[in-house]
Amino acid sequence: CRIARANADALSSSWRTSRPRPLLWTNAATCKLPLGTRSDGSRNNPRSMTRGPLLQDALALVCFSLALFGAVWGAIPGYLQAKRGSHVVITTIMFNFIASVLMVYLLVNILIKPGQMSPETREFGENGWLPQMHELFGWIGIQITPTPLNLSLFWAFISAFFVWRYIWHTRWGFEMRTVGANESAAIYAGINVDRNIIIAMSLAGALAGFVGINEIMGFNHRILLNFQFGYGFTGIAVSLIGRNHPFGILLASLLFGILYQGGAELAFETQTIDRHMVVLIQGLVILFAGALENLFRPQLQALVHSIFKSSSPVTAHG
Repeated sequence: CRIARANADALSSSWRTSRPRPLLWTNAATCKLPLGTRSDGSRNNPRSMTRGPLLQDALALVCFSLALFGAVWGAIPGYLQAKRGSHVVITTIMFNFIASVLMVYLLVNILIKPGQMSPETREFGENGWLPQMHELFGWIGIQITPTPLNLSLFWAFISAFFVWRYIWHTRWGFEMRTVGANESAAIYAGINVDRNIIIAMSLAGALAGFVGINEIMGFNHRILLNFQFGYGFTGIAVSLIGRNHPFGILLASLLFGILYQGGAELAFETQTIDRHMVVLIQGLVILFAGALENLFRPQLQALVHSIFKSSSPVTAHG
């Protein structure tokens, strides 16, 4: 589950235009997640429906609504930056608070299960649950240990593939990479910078909204308050470690998923290991693999160059 969450968050943070720097660095994923699940929950809440749809119908509806609401929510700060010059980090942080207050109001006054104090919805019908991996393998006769891992993992892989195809193998992706690499050169080449900023934020919002597939249909089976806490910052870290490339993000999300889950298991089973050690390890990984990536690059390049130069055969002349 954590791998799928980290992958979707990181992909939403990695909409960029070149390796030197991202087109936009924001924590907008944190505010897009609950808004996307708002559209999901309102369609699956038992208060408004008596019988859940089939899984394929529910999945298609949820994917569309999550992407739509996330894209709309992300397009607003994108428009403010492109047209009004507003700093995208400031606007998206403010949108986090707006989304948080809106979700509190909806869960407390509209979507809450009648007769309970906890601000959460009812549990959704089993027809709308994603099958877990041990169930999928059980259908083909393979027995594995039951875990929360579910079908959303494959959706994360599919999303990463389409992001890669879009950014590196389409004309629109080339325009987006050009805007991020050099905005002045993009303007000189006739590329619409404002449009690409808005599109990048909209697509990032759609990808961030996809986290609700795992959280709502695969794991919690209900809408909880602040279920997305910290996912936006984790997505930025994963995207940074993965160098904003979908394949690197898959590997980085696997690393962070192992750190989260493995650290929780160790903290529970071993008294001498504190859960804050996981946070320390994550910080060290981000520090040395992300922030200090260029610190030892000249020395490493010189070392690799000397190794290959010494190992290359010497040709005789004469």
